[in-house]
Formats: sequence, structure tokens, C-alpha cells
Amino acid sequence: MLRNLRIKTFMTEKEYVHLTYAIRNEEERSKELIRAYVNLLNKGIKYVFNKIKIKDKRAELPKKKEIYKELREYLMKENAQGLAKHYIDQAIHDVYSILDSWRRRFEKGRSEFKPPLVKKGYVRAKTTLRKIIGKSVRITVKPREYITYSWDRRWFSERVEGMELTEPVIKEDKVYLVFRKELPTTTPPETVAFDSNLFSLDGYDGEKFITISLKQLYSLKYVMQMKRAKVQSVASKKLKGGRRLLMKYSHRERNRVNDLINKLANFILELYNNHVLVFEKLNKQGMFGNASESLSKKLSRTVWRKLVNTLKYKAPLYGCKVVEVNPHLTSRSCPRCGWVSRTVGKTFRCGRCGFTLDRQFNASLNIMKRFLSKFNLKMWGFPHRKVSGVIPLMGVRRMNGSIRDFGELQGSRIEYKVYEIQ
Repeated sequence: MLRNLRIKTFMTEKEYVHLTYAIRNEEERSKELIRAYVNLLNKGIKYVFNKIKIKDKRAELPKKKEIYKELREYLMKENAQGLAKHYIDQAIHDVYSILDSWRRRFEKGRSEFKPPLVKKGYVRAKTTLRKIIGKSVRITVKPREYITYSWDRRWFSERVEGMELTEPVIKEDKVYLVFRKELPTTTPPETVAFDSNLFSLDGYDGEKFITISLKQLYSLKYVMQMKRAKVQSVASKKLKGGRRLLMKYSHRERNRVNDLINKLANFILELYNNHVLVFEKLNKQGMFGNASESLSKKLSRTVWRKLVNTLKYKAPLYGCKVVEVNPHLTSRSCPRCGWVSRTVGKTFRCGRCGFTLDRQFNASLNIMKRFLSKFNLKMWGFPHRKVSGVIPLMGVRRMNGSIRDFGELQGSRIEYKVYEIQ
């Protein structure tokens, strides 16, 4: 007789990348919707807050399942504006989310024992409240009353083709459209490792070394900091006008830096499409303790973390993945034999096997090796004696290669050099 065989299927959770775009809210009815929804939220918060019990300085919220029906009936009676019933369910969910956040702050002594009422309103349109028609979304306010928002003829309309609209967030001045795209489950076949420095990103992609200049980003931070220092001296004398001027320059610095970081991230992802990008997980705050005053000022102008976070955000759109590894001793270790040098100048020289290479390129080799060893992958003969494909270059950067100009990106030129391995 055949036995009944139990076949187990392992379903992997789907992963998505989310893109959020903002458009102006020019609908007057949306303000009425927000006011009515905030009114429901605050009444629900007060209702649940009165049922909170305090035991040993801990706030215990009533379980959502126990009071869901009575809370829903109460909010239905208080729904004077006649909003759609699905807003009641969304309000209950938001009430518990707000109170749970308040509970954690209260137990840490950061909040008082009073209802955390909502002041600035918003509405999250659930999937049951919205209907997509072409390149527009129709959101139900009341039975047979709708608000329509369109992203047709918007600058991002081509980018979101084939993506799914999730739950729009409506505020008084803007509407945030959240799109998502399912990520592929396959792992990118190629890998490139980058060593982050003050003025450059030095990488190794398995065949050649590459240097991407960060001088423009560094000089932008330097110039804006100098301007802001002069503005701060004016702000200390003229309070109101000085604060406005300081806020203006602070916003300008942030916007310009973010713009250049996004261009740089797009450039890297287009250059290494469908790759695993490996970076060091740097702790800039820890570097300040051992750095001199001049080096600390230079470190304060770096934006490594923001660049990596931007790459993580955009990488799935290019089929890439961003991984961070421990940076410990990457610049002082020999990738061939593992010997660690006490001091390293511009050039790394191994005292055991004689391996010689530029310090920053040597760090990129070790970052690559550390990433591959983490996943038990082999790296072209590593960690054997010979480094396949790599010949000691005596630490000079004048290798066989030339500067390749990939044109200007909206007025910003991103320069990089490619060094061919002999």
C-alpha cells in the first residue's frame, strides 16, 4: 500500500521596493475629510485612554479585540460628517498605533499621562477606499462622493509604469502616492567592493580597479559650511531676520547635497547594474575620538551614510543589492597572506609576502574578500598564496587606464578613473 506522503512547500515572503512621490493637493473637499477624520481619531483616543490601567508605572492598554465592537459603535454614532464606514476601521487601527507609541514614551518618562491628541491631520486611504482608473486614483469620501488625484503628465509617471499603487496619504497641502514593485528573488551574479575615503570611492569589481571622485560633494559641503558660519554670526545679532536667513541657507545646503548624492547614486547603479555593491559599515562618530582637529573637520563634511542609504533605497530598481561589512583592518591587512601592518602610508607593503598596492585599492580587495568569506564564496584563489589576476603595482595609480567622461548630469560632472590590472 502507498503511504500518504506529506509534501511541505516553503513559500518565501515577497519583497517590495517602495517609491513615494508627492503632488499638490488642490482639492478643497480633502480638508473637510481630514478635519472629520481627525475628529474621529481624537474621540477614539479619548475613549480608549479612559480605559488604560496603570500598574507599577506601566500603562496597560485594553486589548483591541475586547473593545473593538463597542469602540466601532461609538465612532459610528460620532460620525457626524457621514464618512464611509471603512474610515472607522482605519481610525481604530490608527488609535491603537498612536496609543502604543505614547505608552512606550510614557514608560520611559518622556510623556505625561494625558491623551496624545492629533493636531496635524492626515488620512491614509485603504485599498477598499480607492480605485485606480488609468493614471489616476479615485478615493471615496462619503457614499457616492469621491476625490480624484491624477499623476498623468507628472515627471515620475514614466518611472512608475508597471508598479502598483498602495495606500495614498492625504495631507492638507500634499498627497503622497506610494508605489511598490516586487523584487526578484535571484541574487545578482557580479560583485563590486568600495572603500570609502574623504575624496573618492575606490572599488574593485573582480577585473579592474575604479576610482569615483567625491571632491565635488566635499567642496560643496565645505563652501556651504563657510557660508553658514557667516550667517550664524549675523543670526546672533538679528534674531528674527537672522533665523530666517540661517534656515534658508540650511535648506539650500541640504537640498544641494541631496541632489548631488542622488545623481552620484544613479551614476554608480547605472555603471554597475545587476551587481552586489559592498561597502564598509563606517562609524563616523567613533572616528572623531582618535582624530585630530583638522581631520575631524574633514570627517564632518563626509556623507558616507547618506550615500549608502540612498543606494539601498534605489538599488532594487537596478537589480542591485547593497551589503555592508566590518571595516576593521581593511586598509592594513594583506589580501594575499593576511599579514597586518602596524602603520600604512599611501602604499601598503606586506612584510611577509611582499604584496604591494595602493592603500585604498588594497582596502577594496579586503572588503571584497570579507564579503565573499561571509557567504563562504571563493575569490579567485583567495586566501591562497597567489592572488589570481592581481600583480603588485608598487603602490602607484598610474596604471594602464584612462579617464572616461560619461557626460554631465544636469550640470554636475561625475568623474571616475579605471585602472586596468596588468
